[in-house]
Amino acid sequence: MLNKSHRDDRGVHGAQPAAPSSRIASLARTPVGLVACGLAALLLATSNGYGYHRDELYFRVLGQHPAWGYVDQPPLTPLLGRLATAVFGDHLWALRLPATACTVATAVLLALIARELGGGRVAQTLAALGAGSAELIFGHLLLTNPVDDVVWSAVLLCAIRALTRAHPRWWLAAGVATGLGMYNKYLVVLLLLSLAAGLALAGPRRVFASRWVWAGVGVAFVLGAPNLVYQATHDWPQLAMSAAMARNEGAGFRAAFVPAQFLLLGPLLLPFEIAGLVVIWRDRLVRAVAVAYPVMCVTVLATAGQPYYTYGLLLTLYAAGCVAAGRWLAPAPARRAGLRRALVAATLAVHSTAAAIIALPLVPQRSLATAPSINPLVPYQIGWPTYVRQVADVYQALPPDDRARAVVITDNYGQAGAIARYGDRYGLPAVYSGHNELWHLARPPESATVVIMVGCFAGPGVFDPCPAHLGDHWWHELNVFDRFAGCEIATTLDNGTGVGNEEGTPVRVCRNPRAPWSQLWPDFRHID
Repeated sequence: MLNKSHRDDRGVHGAQPAAPSSRIASLARTPVGLVACGLAALLLATSNGYGYHRDELYFRVLGQHPAWGYVDQPPLTPLLGRLATAVFGDHLWALRLPATACTVATAVLLALIARELGGGRVAQTLAALGAGSAELIFGHLLLTNPVDDVVWSAVLLCAIRALTRAHPRWWLAAGVATGLGMYNKYLVVLLLLSLAAGLALAGPRRVFASRWVWAGVGVAFVLGAPNLVYQATHDWPQLAMSAAMARNEGAGFRAAFVPAQFLLLGPLLLPFEIAGLVVIWRDRLVRAVAVAYPVMCVTVLATAGQPYYTYGLLLTLYAAGCVAAGRWLAPAPARRAGLRRALVAATLAVHSTAAAIIALPLVPQRSLATAPSINPLVPYQIGWPTYVRQVADVYQALPPDDRARAVVITDNYGQAGAIARYGDRYGLPAVYSGHNELWHLARPPESATVVIMVGCFAGPGVFDPCPAHLGDHWWHELNVFDRFAGCEIATTLDNGTGVGNEEGTPVRVCRNPRAPWSQLWPDFRHID
């Protein structure tokens, strides 16, 4: 009777019956620790490869202007980069330390999720190894993705523990992770909404009666409130940003969504993901997590979100699949067990090797033009110092009087961030851009009557349009020739490697603006 009363009391607060003690295996500290250490060593050893990614250059600028939020994103990732470089120096490897830490943490969290779902030593090790190698493509760079993956993995771990261990206080921890995660991306709210839909559709619905669930929601709201206040007081720029992305790239995102779901973690891990979906669906305690995935897919497709928005949930499905793999390997006869172990080991070995080659700067930079990487992040790590030197050559060729009145304006934050990083070594003047948050940070002074324009500012057919490989550029509608007395092309950017990124972008010298900068500057603003 005492046991029954205890279970009934927990049920009033929305918790599940306690899981059997055999469900939770001991933590595989040694193998998971070795995977984490190896992953950290690999990322640290390659962290200076190639160069800054265009987003890293942007985050470096934002980190120097701390705020509760920016028009295109919350502030956490730029501030982590600022903290790392403040402690270790303004080096590329230092800027990437937070990404390395997040990647390692995600691998460990996925091992813990596998453990919560009944996985033993083998499952936990497989989860850490596969997830860690899948994370390499984002974890090598200071992007918002590595931070987001830690947040999502932490939220899902807390939710699974609350559902399986009959410890509803874990919902409070999930709320803390969500509130902090909102300073990186608001996508974590989509995760919670999808999980709530899963609970409503597949149960256990009595979770919604738990005071701990709503306490977690309250904590998340309180922790994220300053950033929400920023959004409210700045006309909800994140909504404008999302609308711009959907308008400009939504069709492409929708077309790529389904194929991406099979490829995001790597095609060799797809069997694990499918097995994980089955494992979670068959477990009534956590079935809501399985339902949350299709709910999220529908939501992302409907809103024209980016295909990788489901990545955090796919990681958890993979971890669950490792539980299935551990069970598949365990009871087989000796000969069959050996074949199965060899198959799993070979799969992860090939996956990890391919992930390292694709994600890390292992291919010599001089070979990238002839052996292009399928990693779309690689091209935008190439050539920035060379581009800045070429802009500096244009500046140095100006007459002394023009140099004294000159500024640089770029059409995107990568170009602006590169000049902010390397411009001092060439004596370049201040750089400005209308792209996203940079438009708000500063505008050219009224004394700036000579402008070095980097980018595709002229409309189609006006003088030299941008090369076709640059695609539909942001500013085709901004014709700088209407805003200055004269503009002339001084050079075009060439990184000398043949890697297509900013190559072919014109650099113009424009003189004598036709109106004060206070009137001109709004025309330069663009959010995308």
